[in-house]
Amino acid sequence: MVKEFEFSIRPLTDDLDEFIWKKINSNTKPVGALGALEDMALKISRIQHTLAPKLNSPVIALFAGDHGIAKSGMVNPYPQEVTSQMVLNFLEGGAAINVLARQVGIEVRVIDSGVNCDFSEQESLIDAKMGKGTNDYRHQKAMDMETAEEAISIGGKIVSKFAQRGTNIVGFGEMGIGNTSSAALIMSALCGIPVSKCVGKGTGADGDFLKQKTETLKEVSRFHGLSSDDSPTKILAAYGGFEIAQTVGGILSAASNKMIILVDGFISSAAFLLASKINPLVSQYAIFTHLSKEQGHRRLLQYLDASPLLNLGMRLGEGTGCAAAYPLLKMSVAFMNEMASFETASVSQKTLE
Repeated sequence: MVKEFEFSIRPLTDDLDEFIWKKINSNTKPVGALGALEDMALKISRIQHTLAPKLNSPVIALFAGDHGIAKSGMVNPYPQEVTSQMVLNFLEGGAAINVLARQVGIEVRVIDSGVNCDFSEQESLIDAKMGKGTNDYRHQKAMDMETAEEAISIGGKIVSKFAQRGTNIVGFGEMGIGNTSSAALIMSALCGIPVSKCVGKGTGADGDFLKQKTETLKEVSRFHGLSSDDSPTKILAAYGGFEIAQTVGGILSAASNKMIILVDGFISSAAFLLASKINPLVSQYAIFTHLSKEQGHRRLLQYLDASPLLNLGMRLGEGTGCAAAYPLLKMSVAFMNEMASFETASVSQKTLE
């Protein structure tokens, strides 16, 4: 089991709620007129236990890893090598997440969790390699339990270092050819939803290929025979990737460090699902940034009782949803701190009869 002392997560208190709402409602607007921005302002203020919240040194932690099943070509139309090629693209600043993050002032940190490639040492890459990809889970567990637990611990330490330097908001992105299949299997096992309703196109699996992907994952599910009665770490070990496992640890660590957690799309949400099964308190620190076009994501968010901020038809991953939603968080914090009150602006309030 994951050591409890590694991730000591404190429940949020509501002792400031009355004062937070008083500040929000005293601003020069009708009560509730800023909708979800007001809800975010409340959540961020709760996390930071303050009436003057701040977003400091935002980071997107982009965990990358390869999956053994990807070598078979049974679930992914793109070759496994795309994972390492995309990591190089991230490091060169040319991927979608780099472009979006630059626009909104978020740092992207790339973590080699277990890519099947030897990268040169460079400042912009965090080397946390657990191996050159997981096992092919058609025939055995993706990794053993000890490795899964170690990966969770390593991911947690990486995010703790971000917190130590002053970061109080972290988004989680990922890269790994085949990882939508892992996410579908994890979701199916933990939520009790048939695999066929969890599987999506991923990196472009259409038509007959999507049927092949679905049938392959059904066979994998039958082979392992796991369900919600099994521990989340056991399910992670059977189906997960190193990048998913380290993301689980990163999420747990972010909550233990009282950081705002930005959850991206389907794969990051599957990692969040695992983290929430290990410690449900992570949900108090999480903001779900968007609804992915992957068919399983809507059902997964419903299971988590989560309301995503955006619905843009995106399904890229990489943390792109986090970057797209971040300006909304900045707005919620800005109106909380900068908007004039009825009193200071000498604006008359509605008279209640």
